[in-house]
Amino acid sequence: MDRRSFLKTTALGGSAAAATTLAAPAYAQGKRTLTMVTSWGRGLAGVFDAAQYAADTITAMSGGDLTVEIKAAGELVGAFEVFDAVTAGQADMYHAADYYFTGQHPAYQYFTAAPFGMTAQEMMNWYHHGDGMALHDELGEIFGLKSFLAGNTGAQAGGWYRKEINGPEDFQGLKFRMPGMGGQALGKMGASVQNLPGSEVYQALASGAIDGTEWIGPWADEKAGFQEITKFYYTAGFHEPGAALTLATNREVYDSLSPAHQKIIETAAAAAHQWNLAQFLNNNGAALQRLQAGGVKVLEFPDSVWDAMGVAAKETLDGYMDDEIFARVRASVEESMAASSGWIVKSEGAYRAQRDRVMG
Repeated sequence: MDRRSFLKTTALGGSAAAATTLAAPAYAQGKRTLTMVTSWGRGLAGVFDAAQYAADTITAMSGGDLTVEIKAAGELVGAFEVFDAVTAGQADMYHAADYYFTGQHPAYQYFTAAPFGMTAQEMMNWYHHGDGMALHDELGEIFGLKSFLAGNTGAQAGGWYRKEINGPEDFQGLKFRMPGMGGQALGKMGASVQNLPGSEVYQALASGAIDGTEWIGPWADEKAGFQEITKFYYTAGFHEPGAALTLATNREVYDSLSPAHQKIIETAAAAAHQWNLAQFLNNNGAALQRLQAGGVKVLEFPDSVWDAMGVAAKETLDGYMDDEIFARVRASVEESMAASSGWIVKSEGAYRAQRDRVMG
């Protein structure tokens, strides 16, 4: 399929084509201001921090020649509207989780996290030393974007529930917030799945509009206040084992920049990824201890639930295999994961198990 031709006939393609005169970045004495729209509420722990870090790094590395002005979700466009805003030239760049945009293309799932997919380390192996970055670029080119990973939450928790989950049947009719194909998999298990922006999740859980939610992990979840509503917390989830965030720039804007400024954006994104991953992992342990001290019951799903999640996840992913790009991305991910995970398990995995046994 000629996807560029296809896009020109769609509403998205039409809007992008109509915006041939982009909302050009602001200029002042040779300096440029780039507008970054985000999927995050202002100050949302970790994810907004990653956007801010990337923006500040771009500004600092360019000596102020590029200034990035951040707009939180709702300040210019809604949380899930940032993709269309940048493809249409209404904003210069976005910071988001690309799996929010699987409606634009299902392969975007893999550039955040796929169910039963890569850990954060495996993601970076694939992205920087496999096909990941090239495939991200190929996908972005279809929509007029230049995209780089720019944040990572690490392994995400299975979520908050009003009652314990004892078997797959407990998902029947459960109103649960989970985006992307992980949410689709829960839907196959009988859950009533909802996709809400992060800034709306607390109120939905507090009001009873949803029965449970996943968000990120102990630190960000504690900041969001979910422990004030429910005390059942599943710390391991199948849906996002190493969720990456993306910084995407309108491709015409990106191409108009000097090679040095283009490299600054790429480098700032990579720095934000590592800084943000360390931020989450550094804060999660202490936050989990505080949650437990406050009465949160920390749980793990039984094997029967994991098995059902696995069946549902495979069925969900298999349902997109008629898309040629999705099939190539999935094959590349699974090949890389198989190649790198063996050594990680036998070296670091074995070491950590023995360290914890020997040192306590």
